[in-house]
Amino acid sequence: MGGILDYAPGTTVVHRLNPIVKIVFAFCTCVAAFLTESLPALCALLALDVAAGCAGGIPQRTLRLLSGLVKVSVFLFVLQVLFIRSGTPVFFFVTDAGVHTAFLVVLRLIVATMPLALMLALTPMSDLSNALVKVARLPYHYAFAFTTALRFIPVFTGEMRQIMEAQTARGVEFDTGNPLRKVSLILPLCIPMLVSSVGRVQQSALAAETRGFYLRDRASGYRDYPFGALDAAALALTAAVVAFGVVL
Repeated sequence: MGGILDYAPGTTVVHRLNPIVKIVFAFCTCVAAFLTESLPALCALLALDVAAGCAGGIPQRTLRLLSGLVKVSVFLFVLQVLFIRSGTPVFFFVTDAGVHTAFLVVLRLIVATMPLALMLALTPMSDLSNALVKVARLPYHYAFAFTTALRFIPVFTGEMRQIMEAQTARGVEFDTGNPLRKVSLILPLCIPMLVSSVGRVQQSALAAETRGFYLRDRASGYRDYPFGALDAAALALTAAVVAFGVVL
């Protein structure tokens, strides 16, 4: 799933939206996913997430994200089916309530995760932090910490991939079908990953202090983020999504 969270430049309708509108849409979609108890409603929200990714000009990345989330959710689905005993048995110890709850949990996970990832892929980090400061009135220190943490996710993912490729060149087989063995092979790699992460964080902190991090405030940003008709329509769609989750 490397590269999914990287910014994809473009001039689509989603790119032109106010960053705050995209944040509100992602947050409200997550809220609607956890409010509804209907599987068809969750499927409709999932279709809305995929449509948002396609409208942003990244259909292949959206499908890759969906595929990765489905693979992660398989384990969660199996756990729900195994441990929920209420309901009518349909196959050995598997019950209808267990299957329904498993689908509900998995769809909620996918629907709640996709809009956040798509928001990061369709919004520059600089616009995201500046909009949080100038529009949402969030203190700059908190906005910088939030966006910096998000910025480091693909960086750390790339470093972990490089470490795994180096170990593969030395004969380590990460493609084993045994999940426990794969975890035991990956855990030792966390130590060099942690060491490199601490060094990178220290370098970033020194660079921020050198550039006057403590002198920045709300008036330091040079861009304004006005709300237009397109943003109003997106907010209306967001309100409809939340109402849809509440009703169903």
